[in-house]
Amino acid sequence: MKIPTIRDYVVEKLERMFKPRTVAIIGASRKPGKIGNQVVKNIIDGGFKGKIYPVNPHADEILGLKCYPSVKDIEDDVDLAIIVVPAKIVEQAMKDCAEKKVGGVVIISSGFSEVGNVEGENRIVEIARNAKIPIIGPNVVGVLSNSSSLNASFAPELPYNGNITLISQSGALVIGLIGWTWLYRVGLTKIVSIGNKADVDFSELVLYFGERDPETKCIAIYMEGTDAGREFYEAAKRVSPKKPIVVLKAGFSERGELAVASHTGSMAGAAKLYAAAFKQSGVIMAENLIELYDKSLALSLQPVPKKDLVTVITNGGGAGVLSTDSAEKYGFPLMDPPDDLKQAFRKYMPEFGSAKNPIDLTGMATEKEYYGATVEALKHPEVGGVVVLYCHTAITKPMNIAEKIYEAGQIARQEDKPLVVCFIGGKEVEDASNWLKERGIPTYPTP
Repeated sequence: MKIPTIRDYVVEKLERMFKPRTVAIIGASRKPGKIGNQVVKNIIDGGFKGKIYPVNPHADEILGLKCYPSVKDIEDDVDLAIIVVPAKIVEQAMKDCAEKKVGGVVIISSGFSEVGNVEGENRIVEIARNAKIPIIGPNVVGVLSNSSSLNASFAPELPYNGNITLISQSGALVIGLIGWTWLYRVGLTKIVSIGNKADVDFSELVLYFGERDPETKCIAIYMEGTDAGREFYEAAKRVSPKKPIVVLKAGFSERGELAVASHTGSMAGAAKLYAAAFKQSGVIMAENLIELYDKSLALSLQPVPKKDLVTVITNGGGAGVLSTDSAEKYGFPLMDPPDDLKQAFRKYMPEFGSAKNPIDLTGMATEKEYYGATVEALKHPEVGGVVVLYCHTAITKPMNIAEKIYEAGQIARQEDKPLVVCFIGGKEVEDASNWLKERGIPTYPTP
């Protein structure tokens, strides 16, 4: 059901949902393998420090926790209610939540607009809106928050910790992408699976994470479609100057639009319309999942360049050429550094090196040359940012290079300039790359 406008009470109550003191699981189950059991187990295993209240009228205890017949029987206030009952019972569960005045509700249950049950979905939304209780869902995996040690979902684990918030219309992608966060050291602070987005849409989540959640430094979105395009545009335009928003929009092809409609019941809409709205509102588009993570990682860890000159420092000509092509493709063609900086670079390369951008230190460069050239660039007033490319050679150890790049990263922070790294090689390079990412320097395997 389309939101009438961005609602202030929703943005305010999302705080209780993502930083709850108390969580109720309506439909908690004693049977291992059932989602109602897994959600309770995940909340316990995730290390949630608040109170957990399983709700099941046919059980006295679940996983060592006292069970309640109804959410209304819980003596405490309930900040977050997770509904995991069959679709036909969700309406009554929602009425109980309204009577209890819970802070917010996540409906994991499916069987609503995604299968044509629009009327049933509208009824639960009407109950929620009359009670001013935000609903996330239905048809979702759940919500996860590293800052609250809360895995209120049936995803297997919390993501690798960081400062990106992921909002996804696909629950299955959420589960897969959590694995990626650990594999590629891409840190997330929160994950929201929004499914059918019957009540809370992208716009209110963007406003909450953009303006009220200091733990979120970048908002990453997997979007299939929205019925509240104007609201999303206004929210993104308001937030994007403060925090970057990266969107992967699915359903751009004709068959993709049909797939979106059958998946979540969303209207995918015209590709050009979405692209234009994203551009005008300051949203950064990603073309695939890897790009969504890559862009979000850099933007969550680094400031935006304040000058146009981005200096690329490399020990391999091929890597430098590829970076030149990429820079031009994405709208910031490389410029040569000023003469004084060229002269400074000459100290760190043999005669056959190149002080033009990209700066080719040649394959003879060691960690000493990398550090010196990188610091020269970072400290120069005309340089907006630095990209370091490293190809593994026989005369260097990737970890030695990484350690000096990390030292240069401290200067980058002092200068408030972005430093982005690309390490190309095998297992040693992968270990060095992960070491840098764990210390807040975005590092990639290709230029």
